Amino acid sequence: MTGIESVALTAAVNGIALTVFKTIWEGGGKFLGMFGKKLDEKARQIIHTASGQYVQNYTKRHGILKVLGMREPVPLESVYTAVQFLDEQDLRRYDSVEGLETAYREAKKRSFQKSCPRQEGLKVANEKQYLMILGSPGAGKSTFLRKMGLEAIRGKRGKFQHQCIPVFIELKRFDISKEIKDYIVEEFETCGFPSAQEFTDKALEQGKLLILLDGLDEVPTDNMSEAIRQIQDFVDQHNKNRFIASCRVAAYRHNFKRFTDVAMADFDDVQIQQFINNWFGDQTETGKDCWKKLNSNENAAAKELTQTPLLLTLVCLLYQRSRQFPSNRATLYEKALRVLLEEWAGEKELAQEPIYKGLDTKRKELLLSQIAYQAYQADRLFLPRREVSNQIEELLKEILPEEKLTNGADVLRTIEVQHGILVERAEGIYSFSHLTLQEYLTAQYIDDHHQIETLVTEHLTDRRWREVFFLVAGLMRGGADKLLLSIEKAAQKYINTPKLKALLLWAEQVTSGSEGNFKPVGKRAIAIAIANANTDANANAYAIANAIAIAITNAVVNVNAYANTIAIAYGYANAYSYAIATTTTIANAIAKSIDYFSHLEQLKVFKDVDFKNLIAQLKLLNSKIPDDGEPREIRQKFADGFLQTCLQAFNLDREIVNLSDKELEAWNNYFYANLLIIQCKQAAVWVSPPTWAAIEDRMLLPPQD
Repeated sequence: MTGIESVALTAAVNGIALTVFKTIWEGGGKFLGMFGKKLDEKARQIIHTASGQYVQNYTKRHGILKVLGMREPVPLESVYTAVQFLDEQDLRRYDSVEGLETAYREAKKRSFQKSCPRQEGLKVANEKQYLMILGSPGAGKSTFLRKMGLEAIRGKRGKFQHQCIPVFIELKRFDISKEIKDYIVEEFETCGFPSAQEFTDKALEQGKLLILLDGLDEVPTDNMSEAIRQIQDFVDQHNKNRFIASCRVAAYRHNFKRFTDVAMADFDDVQIQQFINNWFGDQTETGKDCWKKLNSNENAAAKELTQTPLLLTLVCLLYQRSRQFPSNRATLYEKALRVLLEEWAGEKELAQEPIYKGLDTKRKELLLSQIAYQAYQADRLFLPRREVSNQIEELLKEILPEEKLTNGADVLRTIEVQHGILVERAEGIYSFSHLTLQEYLTAQYIDDHHQIETLVTEHLTDRRWREVFFLVAGLMRGGADKLLLSIEKAAQKYINTPKLKALLLWAEQVTSGSEGNFKPVGKRAIAIAIANANTDANANAYAIANAIAIAITNAVVNVNAYANTIAIAYGYANAYSYAIATTTTIANAIAKSIDYFSHLEQLKVFKDVDFKNLIAQLKLLNSKIPDDGEPREIRQKFADGFLQTCLQAFNLDREIVNLSDKELEAWNNYFYANLLIIQCKQAAVWVSPPTWAAIEDRMLLPPQD
């Protein structure tokens, strides 16, 4: 083995591929001549040390992750999750606001990212010699470039298929007095490479470098044109090498014709779970618990934030500290917004270049909250650039009256490039980067401008505004009493017919004074779930009120009672619907009903219901089930008898449980509003105990005339 091979082999053990160094050093010509015709032991040691130092430097500088106030850095490899790309052309295939709105609503999901074919990031990097990675702040662009460098530095042991030495260049440090090659030379000089200039020339000539150009958008504005020119010229001159560059979508202007443009795809569930598992490492149960809680209904909006690595890191950090998400969800979203407005630029050490001196973080929030509120109020998620720019100009005149000339387009551009909160989804069409951020900013506007009454009056039963209600409750630092009382008052208007009042009165009468150790409102909720099950009119529509009644029960009654109520409310309703089915199905349904009522008897929620007699009657009915061959009229008569037996047991009039469509809509809205009260109370920072006690005492009672 020659001296060069020995040195290169040692370097390969350190991570660099044998063939890369062997080829470059053997072809070194002029710079190899500095050692004479033959490499002596001293020369071999110099090269060995320099090569090993390069591997070590790259790994130390680019192989760790430390962001958002992490106390200790973590190895990038330990948390890295493989990314996926979208074809940049696919991202812009809609050319109108209407097209984007339609696509979003048809998708029926919270994510704004369109459903485009995905490609594995590593696969694309292996296939494309020139690759431009586009994405929003915190999407993982820099991390991907660093990861590709780590794979290349492993040589044949890595997953990057081309034998190259990676050189990572942060473009935020670009200086017009230097050339791209100067930065590469510096990387080798730092590691003690002998004759680094000649080594760089030979490596470039042989096409043995993977040049990673990170953050085109981070080049100082005054240097941008020169940086683009230099990169273009450098790529053309050294086209045997491989290049991966990154840029925020907002700042990219398709300047590099050789490059294939791809965009970072949002993390899907598989990637999110993998990242969480990687993050918690050996703490397997903690990772599983984090993932489970993130997938609960109450954390649906929080999960939306985790589609980008930056905010997923924030979520993991918050969970790691207390093993739970903030009880006040507004706290999480406020933190996420501040990360995008302030901390991320600080982490990246970017000069923020404010357009107007007075446009600080608070004023940006005021500006963004008004844009968010007005769009959300109009049920609009996508806005034309001109409209947003004009709106910004009008707002700037109010919040920065000393500025004589304001340019809304420039401010929009700055917010997009620096913070990624408003993003361009198609040519000239903008939206907020996350629906959650738009909802949070909308809630912030409502709280700042004391719009509680407007919120309740106009949007109480609009399910689209549900998350906004929760966030408003969480933002009301002085207590959410006013919001809860306003909802309670508005909810009463839905109890507007004698039947609906009679149902609430019945629930109070049959549960008041019962032995069950539950709050009165919990007893009433269980009773109403039973009333909803005792109907043969529009059973599917009743399921909505049923589900809400059960949710209310869960909020105010213990878990066992909740589980049993589910069984009763749904199993019993199914028993009646099955009563005109086959003989076997009817028998199974009645058997389940008997089991459900046995559980209900143990809860002792009802005051005067004779469950033993009810169960005995059901057993008798079970012995009289019509044969399958009997006419439908006979099976229907049997079903009616089954229903009547249950109605009598609960002292229910069949007429009051059969509601018209209009009454049923009001009934569902009433229960939705009451559940919203409970959920807003849970989301609030604070509610006065006397206020809450009074609301709970009045809940699910007929309104007082």
